[in-house]
Amino acid sequence: MATIREIRRRIRSVQNTAKITKAMELVAASKMRRAQLRALAGRPYAERLTWVLADLAETLHQMDPEALHPLLRARAVRATGIVLISPSRGLCGGLPGNLNRRASSLVLEQGGATRMVAVGRKGRDFFRRARVTIAAEFSELGDYPEYIEVLPIARVVIDDYLAGAVDQVFVVYPFFVSTMTQEPRVLKLLPVEPPAETATQAVDYIYEPGREALLAELLPRYI
Repeated sequence: MATIREIRRRIRSVQNTAKITKAMELVAASKMRRAQLRALAGRPYAERLTWVLADLAETLHQMDPEALHPLLRARAVRATGIVLISPSRGLCGGLPGNLNRRASSLVLEQGGATRMVAVGRKGRDFFRRARVTIAAEFSELGDYPEYIEVLPIARVVIDDYLAGAVDQVFVVYPFFVSTMTQEPRVLKLLPVEPPAETATQAVDYIYEPGREALLAELLPRYI
């Protein structure tokens, strides 16, 4: 039977553990809040960038249909590129499995050859086992990567498309809905397809230094 001293020692041990777990909870909540704010803050920028690209592409196409930017020009599909953005660590529920299943479905839907760009370890490891060609992998990005850190991903995608290694590119990514829900979604990156509704918005903007230069600068940021 435990003595009073042993019981008190156990109580102190439990109290110390409670303090540690409370501190861990506060740190995790703070990180989650920052991640949530970053996810939501980036959406207006991405939506507006898509709109600007759509306007530029439509205007340039009307001015000279033959001078269409290579990243806007569609062609017959023989090979498909997929950028899969997945976690690098565990403790995120069924998200890695859901992303991998959605990417696998996309591979089957498109058929033909597939080249994968894996961002994160979970997707990379899954498709290595599936023997899908992994053109590049990026598994050392931090929780909050800067633009300069993700630019190499865009460069791989653009170079593959311009070289004819792939004829279309999709990105499979987790769309933030809430802290408990992130949905696997698919977005077509290349060729860039302006949303249909933007074609009806006839607004004559003045772009500096020029439409062509601006389009060349914004396309890597969009991708």
